[in-house]
Amino acid sequence: MDGTCYKSPVKTTVNAPKNTLERLFTTALSHLKYGVLTVTFPSGNIYCFKGTQNQASENLLSADMTLHSWSVVSRILQDGDIGLGESYMKDEWQTSDLTALLHLLAENMEQGETLLPALSGLRILDKIRLFLNRNSRKGSQKNIAHHYDLGNDFYELWLDDSMTYSAALYTEPDMTLKAAQTEKYRQIAEKIGITSGDHILEIGCGWGGFAEFILQEYDCRITGLTLSKQQLAYARSRLEKCGLADRADLRLQDYRDTQGCFDHIVSIEMLEAVGEEYWPTFFNKIRTLLKPEGQVAIQVITLQDHRFERYRNRLDFIQKYIFPGGLLPSDARFQNVRQASGLDLTGQHSFGQDYARTLKAWRHSFSAARDKIKAMGFSKNFIRMWLFYLSYCEAGFQQKNIDVKHYFLAHPPTSPEMNGGGKS
Repeated sequence: MDGTCYKSPVKTTVNAPKNTLERLFTTALSHLKYGVLTVTFPSGNIYCFKGTQNQASENLLSADMTLHSWSVVSRILQDGDIGLGESYMKDEWQTSDLTALLHLLAENMEQGETLLPALSGLRILDKIRLFLNRNSRKGSQKNIAHHYDLGNDFYELWLDDSMTYSAALYTEPDMTLKAAQTEKYRQIAEKIGITSGDHILEIGCGWGGFAEFILQEYDCRITGLTLSKQQLAYARSRLEKCGLADRADLRLQDYRDTQGCFDHIVSIEMLEAVGEEYWPTFFNKIRTLLKPEGQVAIQVITLQDHRFERYRNRLDFIQKYIFPGGLLPSDARFQNVRQASGLDLTGQHSFGQDYARTLKAWRHSFSAARDKIKAMGFSKNFIRMWLFYLSYCEAGFQQKNIDVKHYFLAHPPTSPEMNGGGKS
């Protein structure tokens, strides 16, 4: 191969395609719109596909893929992103830059859905899986445990020292991940106006990073909710070590079972785990728990509005392997449910590219810790699954198929359903 690419498709070797799978795949990729993709097939044939709508640019996306087995092609044709991820887990293909490849594929997502009908199909087994992963009280506990109870030691290997597992907010080009996570916490606290004596509810307190921050910075109290036993034990222990436990009430509790009135409510990347059918319940519960002058901060990953209808009815790689029961709202869907609950939107901020940077930092740390993760008993398939997941998400934010936002909410000025009064 001489490294030269032409309008798709160009076969840079001389052998004819050896089977139907190669012909099907090259036909599909011949309609690539953006970027340059080089694919090496098990037959030895190498094709270089150049997007039909490429613009002259130094930032032209370029990626490569070497297929070790024909089963890769059949998996992708049949199961789309799930097939791509599963075959990567099994080491059936390789690439010099996984994130770059997934970014290129994300750029061509709509074209891929048109050219490969199997990618937009939803098998009956996937429908059953979606139903079984519903976020009832019992289902939520099971779904959360699947991801967050892998072991605190596992997450300590690649998260920063604050043990924060959500998008950081970078305000300086040379900011460390930990500093950016702290800045995120600071901006949330300042935006909702935490003051001395406030009682904060955090729905989805994780390993206690936000709780530790506000208890150190403010003379306030916090009630934190989680469904992960391992997270709860870790968070309680860290606050005890810091001498902050006397102002914290951390619970293994579903948000639906929480009672009381709170000055402010914070939820950082927990709404994604609620499930669409329970979004109204979530927002209505927030409304009933929030004091009249209180503020709400919700950090959530969102999907482009025009992709939501198709996305909500199919199972993707993340839902099957990483976050069972998870579903991202679109901005429009978020606003519809929020408005129906009677809460006002007081502000919002988008910082999706900061999430791409956060994921890149996690991916590098995870990759550097591969031997230690393997020594903990995790399989090669598991490690490759996580690398695919981190790159998959990073590419999605790079391409802007997904975003992350801060939404700030409050009761309307004359809401008839305001609760309580005064500080508790």
